[in-house]
Amino acid sequence: MRPMVALARDDAAADIAAESSGTGPAFTSEARIIMALVEQMASAPAETPEPQTATVGPPAIETGGALTIDLGAIQTNFRTLRARVSPAECAAVVKADAYGCGLEPVVRALAAAGCKTFFVAHLAEGRKVRAVAPDATVYALSGLPPGAAAGFADARVRPVLGSLHEVAEWDVFCLANAWRGGAALHFDTGMNRLGISADEAAGLAQRLKTPDHGIALVMSHFACAETPTHVLNNRQIQLFREIRGLFRGVPASLANSSGIFLGTSAHYDVVRPGYALFGGNPTPGSPNPMAPVIGLRAHIIQVRTVPRGETVGYGATWTAHRPSRIAIVSAGYADGYPRAASGPEARAGAEMIVAGTRCRVVGRVSMDLLAVDVTALPDHAARRGEWATLIGGDVDIDRLAAQCGTIGYELLCNLGRRYSRLYKG
Repeated sequence: MRPMVALARDDAAADIAAESSGTGPAFTSEARIIMALVEQMASAPAETPEPQTATVGPPAIETGGALTIDLGAIQTNFRTLRARVSPAECAAVVKADAYGCGLEPVVRALAAAGCKTFFVAHLAEGRKVRAVAPDATVYALSGLPPGAAAGFADARVRPVLGSLHEVAEWDVFCLANAWRGGAALHFDTGMNRLGISADEAAGLAQRLKTPDHGIALVMSHFACAETPTHVLNNRQIQLFREIRGLFRGVPASLANSSGIFLGTSAHYDVVRPGYALFGGNPTPGSPNPMAPVIGLRAHIIQVRTVPRGETVGYGATWTAHRPSRIAIVSAGYADGYPRAASGPEARAGAEMIVAGTRCRVVGRVSMDLLAVDVTALPDHAARRGEWATLIGGDVDIDRLAAQCGTIGYELLCNLGRRYSRLYKG
């Protein structure tokens, strides 16, 4: 049996020959389109599948795009940070579904790389970590909600206590239930968000005189670590040093991803990287020391010719100032691609990579679609069914975020669930 492509090619060629000889109907235009299509299909090289450990969600052909998450790169980043802070422990912050990368596979990969301590935001996230890493130490950063103490004990998740009210409620629960699971004390050293006042540290330190004080960790959080020269960094380091001195013998933690790069004075006993594990640059303005983790591609649905003077997209905010070729890409703000990538009104916006070249987003990003100007590319370099790279290569997560007026953290956490997810080992 002959392949379908060959049969279609033969039928189209017969139509063209018949029309040319005057013995058949005038099917030339349609037949030539078919011929071009089947030749393209026959000559197109087969895509080499990317190495992967799992595919989650719909197949790529059934959705707009594919999100690749390199678990091996996450492990590499963890080992890089662990080596940098040794002999301090390197924990991992995996809140917000591991920054949008998928909590369960990320925790599994990090545990295999030797991570023993995880930080989440809420108890529900802590339960998911516990299911994957039963022997890990798990902290919930957002504190102790009223009435939730029994749930923390049941899941063996340690609350990070950030107020005297939380400390009191936790004490009552532990006393009534003889619970010895431990908790962290979070002190505010300058963020003015969560945390016990530094003035209360001396009083709480008196608890160390009792054998079952239950304080497993004292911690604080940098406000400006991504700006190494900011005066608040040294103020926080000095204040936390004084607090830590009151809790001798209790492990201490201050540094987030960027804080790790402020030097050993910020490391203490445990560091808490999050963004850096997922390939984000913890040292803005300097080369990124972390391996890239995220790759995002979406299909080109159509390539249109837009005459000079015509507009593209909702609101007609972008006008073609020359005859233009515009590729319509199957991704939008419902998939976590920011509407702000549209750029200011009437101007081109963020970049993506089409046929190996950075091209500009034009018009407004809509819910499911966006438009990119491919006029500068050779003819047929951008074609229906080809991939456009939204994140990857020269357009990393920090570059795209800067072009959208936001931060890479937000982009990561908002990546939608409609993509086919490819987890590489």
